[in-house]
Amino acid sequence: MGDATASASASTKTAELDAPLSALGFEMEEVSPSRLTGRLLVTDTCCQPFKVLHGGVSALIAEGLASMGAHMASGYRRVAGMQLSINHFRSAAAGDTVLARAVPVHIGRSTQVWEVKLWKMDASTQGEGPQIAEARVTLLCNLPVPDEMRSAGESLRKYSKL
Repeated sequence: MGDATASASASTKTAELDAPLSALGFEMEEVSPSRLTGRLLVTDTCCQPFKVLHGGVSALIAEGLASMGAHMASGYRRVAGMQLSINHFRSAAAGDTVLARAVPVHIGRSTQVWEVKLWKMDASTQGEGPQIAEARVTLLCNLPVPDEMRSAGESLRKYSKL
């Protein structure tokens, strides 16, 4: 699959999975109950006035990835964020690509804790460069899904690799 086709596919996937992330240009890559990954090209839309990635965007990525992962890991039951803690180590400037990865730390009956790390992409290797942020997201899980929301997990089921 060519780069343009892969990018279009990732954009479509993200649009179906998380509209706010999609609106910022985030592209989902790997989607499973044990790992979610994606990338964001830092544009003016997601920058603060000093032309670096806004910390709130990093928090949105963390909450979005952790929530999707927790939803899958709980068998597509409803989840709700309880706490988000994020540390920012370095900045990412407009034009940089940020890579993100979310993995579960704890999957319990009533709560889950997810770790989300963000890196600047190393242009020479296309892999992880310097880490720019790390978040921990705690979620209530296994909540009942209201009847009118039964289809909420369909997009995740479509794209997840179980």
